[in-house]
Amino acid sequence: MAQKTLKVMFIGDVVGTPGLKMVDLWLKNFIKKYSVDFVVCNGENAHHGKGMSLEALNQLIGAGVNVVTGGNHTWSNFNFFDTLKSNSQVLRPLNYPKGTYGRGYGIYKLPAGMGDIAVINLQGRTFMYPIDCPFRTADWVLKQIKEQTKEQVRFIFVDFHAEATAEKIALGWYLDGRVSAVLGTHTHIQTADERILPKGTGYCSDAGMTGPHQSVIGMQIKSATDRMLFQTPHKYECAEDDVHFSGIVLSLDPSSGKTVGIQRIFYPEFERGEL
Repeated sequence: MAQKTLKVMFIGDVVGTPGLKMVDLWLKNFIKKYSVDFVVCNGENAHHGKGMSLEALNQLIGAGVNVVTGGNHTWSNFNFFDTLKSNSQVLRPLNYPKGTYGRGYGIYKLPAGMGDIAVINLQGRTFMYPIDCPFRTADWVLKQIKEQTKEQVRFIFVDFHAEATAEKIALGWYLDGRVSAVLGTHTHIQTADERILPKGTGYCSDAGMTGPHQSVIGMQIKSATDRMLFQTPHKYECAEDDVHFSGIVLSLDPSSGKTVGIQRIFYPEFERGEL
């Protein structure tokens, strides 16, 4: 009997209460529609639009998420530090300096005897913090996973939280054939470049934002435009309206771990009128 293709869903950056409500409302429907086996979600902006909280984490897990990844805002809520230290279902970028709270990768059991999946969280450096090299960190962690599991893990998923598209696609090519998928986060704008690279790695520069799109990447429009007009700090306030669900669904081959299908989700679609 042929092994079942593994279906993995990745949810793009969840922003604030509107994003959390959207996941709660729609995730189970998407899991059923696409026969999803495992769900990864970027949640670094789930706590009022900036940072994470235990309440937000529990809400995502309760909705059906298996692993929550992070980014540069993971540490914005100091009350979340203890959870970062103790909860294996939440990750932060691995390539932060040694001693930083939290874990940057994990190995998780899949349902129905499908084995294990490794989830790796990395962060870019272009236009961001000058942290450790994500490319060399990826080399290191892939070696660790092989040694730790005696090369039994076939499915390896990477959330690359980065600003520059060039850095994202460079890591995609660098890891092609070595991981199942490299999917980008951080810009909150879903890109239309989803594809399978030549050696079998699924790739998309950014999975998009699950949250309020009548905004400036999740922030209330006036606060964002005032910041740009006056070049002075303005309070970050999460927007509320025009909420959409953004993500990617991957089909992974059970024997090789390679991507054999990739599809973007954006629901509901924007109003585009008629040509």
